[in-house]
Amino acid sequence: MQRATDTIAGRAGDGVAPEAMGFLTDTTLCIGCKACEVACKQWNALPLDEFGLTGRSYDNTGDLGATTWRHVAFIERLDDGTGRRPTRLQPFQSHWLMMSDVCKHCVEAGCLQACPTGAIIRTEFDTVVIQQDVCNGCGYCLPACPFGVPALSPTDHKAHKCTLCYDRLRDGLEPACAKACPTDSIQFGRVDALRRRARQRVADLRRRGVASAYIYGDATVGGTGGIRGLNAFFILTAPPEVYNLPARPELPQRKVLPAFLTTVGAALAFGAAVFAALRGEE
Repeated sequence: MQRATDTIAGRAGDGVAPEAMGFLTDTTLCIGCKACEVACKQWNALPLDEFGLTGRSYDNTGDLGATTWRHVAFIERLDDGTGRRPTRLQPFQSHWLMMSDVCKHCVEAGCLQACPTGAIIRTEFDTVVIQQDVCNGCGYCLPACPFGVPALSPTDHKAHKCTLCYDRLRDGLEPACAKACPTDSIQFGRVDALRRRARQRVADLRRRGVASAYIYGDATVGGTGGIRGLNAFFILTAPPEVYNLPARPELPQRKVLPAFLTTVGAALAFGAAVFAALRGEE
C-alpha cells in the first residue's frame, strides 16, 4: 500500500486517475442471488449475518456494516416502472428493484480526509482502504462519509469497510464479488473504461424503452458536492432515494466553514446586542 493525499496528480478532467480501478454495478442485471455477499464474506473471512427474514422483505443482511461489505438490497415497488403510482382505473403489478451496494471509493474521500491517524489511505489502484493495524476506532470517518459506509465493529471496535479486495488486486485477480456474480451485474476494471461502458449501456437501455436509466456516481448525480465522482458507481432506473442513496451527496467538511462563519456572526450580533443594552442602561 502507499500513503497518499486524497487528490492524486494527473487526474483526467472528469476526476478519474489513470490507475483507478473500480466497480460498475448494473442494477438492471441483478437477480438478487446474493452470490456477491457470500463471496465477499468467504474471501475476507467475515462472520455470517443472522439467517432469516428481517421484516424488510427478503433482505437478511439489512445494510452495509462492519461485517457486510457487499449488501444486496431488495426494493419492492408498486408502479409502472416510471415512478407513476397505481390508480383504481390503471392498477399496476408490484415488482422488485435489486442493487448490490458497496463502498463507493470516492474520488475525494471524506473518510480519508477526516481520519486523524492516517489509517485510511488511497492505494496504488486509487481505492480507499482502512489499515486495521493503524485504526484506533475513533469513529471520525463515520459521519464524514456521505453514504454512511464505514462502520465500527463491536468486536475489535475499529472501522471496517470494503477494501475492493486489495490483496486480490495485488495478485492480478478481480475482486471476489465481481468474480462470483453470475449475471455480470458487478463489473470490475479500469474506471475510465467502465464509465464508457456505462454510458453505452444507458444509451442501449433507453433505446429499448427504459427511459429512466441513468448513471449514479458521476459529477451530475451521486458524485457531487466536492466528491468528484465515484470509483464504484451504478446504473439505476429509479430515483437515488429509492435505493437509499443521496441524490446530491456532499462532503460534510464543506459545511464546516459556513457553519463557523454563521456561529461567529451570531456571536458578534449577540455581543453587539449586549453592548447596546448596557449602553442603554447608562
